[in-house]
Amino acid sequence: MNSSGLLPAVAAGFGTGLSLIVAIGAQNAFVLRQGVRGQAVLPVVAICAASDAVLIALGVAGLGAVVTAWPAAMTVVGLAGGAFLLAYGAMAGRRVLRPAAEGEGLQTKGAGTRSVRAAVLTCLALTWLNPHVYLDTVLLLGSVSAQRGDLRWVFGIGAMLGSLVWFTALGYGAKLLSGVLARPTAWRVLDGVVAVTMLALGGMLLLRTF
Repeated sequence: MNSSGLLPAVAAGFGTGLSLIVAIGAQNAFVLRQGVRGQAVLPVVAICAASDAVLIALGVAGLGAVVTAWPAAMTVVGLAGGAFLLAYGAMAGRRVLRPAAEGEGLQTKGAGTRSVRAAVLTCLALTWLNPHVYLDTVLLLGSVSAQRGDLRWVFGIGAMLGSLVWFTALGYGAKLLSGVLARPTAWRVLDGVVAVTMLALGGMLLLRTF
C-alpha cells in the first residue's frame, strides 16, 4: 500500500460520502427535526452514523454483488419502507393541521424513555427500510471503493467520517434554528416540509417497487 495515497483516498471517500448523504431525504429530515427539538439527538446521530459505517463496510467488502443478485430483497424493503414513509408523512401532516392535538412543540423539555425509544425505532426504520441507503452505500460506494484497489478500505473510512461529520453537524447544528422555530407558524412550516418529503419519497418508493 502506497502511504502517499492515504490522504487523497480518505479525502475522496469523505467527499463522495458527503455528496450522497447531504441531499434532503427522509433520514435527514428526521435528524433535523430531532435536532431542533433537542430530543434524543445523540442516539439518533449515533444510529445514522453507525448504520452508514456498517453499510459502507459491507459495500467495500463486496456485498453489493450479493444484493444485486437478490432483487426480491430490495422489493420487500421498498414496500415496507414506502408504507412506513407514507405513515410518518401522514403523522407530520396531521401535526401541521392540528399542532395542539399532538402536543408537539419546540418548548418540549427533554425526552422521556418512551420518547427516546420511539425516536430510536423511527430512526432505525428510516435508515434500514430505505432502499436508497443500500444503493448509495453498499452498491455505489462499494463500486467506487473497488477502483481504489489496496486503498479501498481507506476510501471507505473517509466515507464513514463524512457520514459522521454530516449527521453530527445536522443533529447538533439544528439547534441554531430554535430561535426561528420558537414561533408556532415556523414549526408548522418545518412539519409541512417533513410531511411533503416523507409522502413524496414514500410514494416514489412504492411506485418504483411495483
